Amino acid sequence: MKFSKTLIAASLAFVSADSFAAAFQLSEQNASGLGRAYAGEASIADDASVVARNPALMTLFKEKQLSVVAIGVIPDVSLEGESAPAGIDESSLDDDSIAPSAVVPAAYFTMPYSDKISLGFGAFSNFGLSTDFDDDYSAGQIAGKTEIFTVNLNASVAYKVTEKFSYGIGLNVIYAEAEIVRHLGETPLPLPAQTEARNLKGDDTGFGLNVGLMYQIDDNSRFGFNYRTETDITFDGDFSSALPTNFGGTNGVKYPGAVDITLPAIAEFSGSHQLDDKLGLHYSVLWTGWSSFESLEAQVTAPTGDKFIGFSKDESFSDSMRYAIGSDYQYSENLLLRAGVAYDESPVSQDHLSISIPDTDRFWFSFGGNYAIDQQSNVDLGVSIIRGKTQNFKEDGFEFESEGNAVLIGAQYNYKF
Repeated sequence: MKFSKTLIAASLAFVSADSFAAAFQLSEQNASGLGRAYAGEASIADDASVVARNPALMTLFKEKQLSVVAIGVIPDVSLEGESAPAGIDESSLDDDSIAPSAVVPAAYFTMPYSDKISLGFGAFSNFGLSTDFDDDYSAGQIAGKTEIFTVNLNASVAYKVTEKFSYGIGLNVIYAEAEIVRHLGETPLPLPAQTEARNLKGDDTGFGLNVGLMYQIDDNSRFGFNYRTETDITFDGDFSSALPTNFGGTNGVKYPGAVDITLPAIAEFSGSHQLDDKLGLHYSVLWTGWSSFESLEAQVTAPTGDKFIGFSKDESFSDSMRYAIGSDYQYSENLLLRAGVAYDESPVSQDHLSISIPDTDRFWFSFGGNYAIDQQSNVDLGVSIIRGKTQNFKEDGFEFESEGNAVLIGAQYNYKF
């Protein structure tokens, strides 16, 4: 199978298993930022998770730092059938459990190597999706199972140029797996609705860079910027179809293939300001280059050496923006409280919405806190309530109304030594 750049965009933008951000992008690299809707992530230096969002901030740490993270995602994604082709009951399209719950883990370590150089390592994810419909779903050829799993292993180094300015660079090794399963659904063909029409699986490892900058105006104000490059992924795997060859299938036989995608570039600008001894203000603007996803064409290589298209879909994603503002308040010596809001744009236009991508603009309402156990260790807790807009759209003769909401609950342990 050979997916074009938008295999994941066309089929893997779940609102759930790993994240609830626009398309299939993940924001959940830490629980400390979750409590303020990830405002200020490129400028605030809470803990070792800066490796994921701006490695330049590592120069602010004087001790070794370890952070271990787990974020639970509880989605509430529903579809309601508005109309269907003749012979199909539109109520059979209703589904309120297409996005499974999941836990997103991450871990980070940073250390000062010298007065000017700091090193960091991280394991986290920037992309991931999962939707799963019943095998006999009426619109099976546009539903089914859609899943992407990625792990980003990062090694970073930061250099303090002056007391006010630092920069950092990170190497990212991204392992990715993808699976697409589509069923026949209700058709005039004399075959069961749960017949597998397409089964595509593959994995690959790609590489990318991220570069971070940090400028400290004074002890109370700091700006940060981070840029993450595009990453090319070529999935090598298998394609199969239970349909007979005269219907474009493979009779269940697996054929080799490849899937080409490009994970988009990401850029973030943030500011953090300590307004007084207790209150801090943080904000971020994040851009994602989703326009790299244009169309999908899955090519399959038959045993004869001939190639044919196993899946084709036109997608016109647009670059998207995310805006966040948050604050923290030092309630007591040991307790820091956080709150924030964010607006997350969808890159999917109304004309290209899909039930495998029930994507929409989203609002984040977040709160959380940090509790210092002792001078070496502390814990973070964060909660985000995410509300998506209701969408009405048509796809392949079906009409749907979709709604996507979620609750994120995160915990993080930090240790300095």
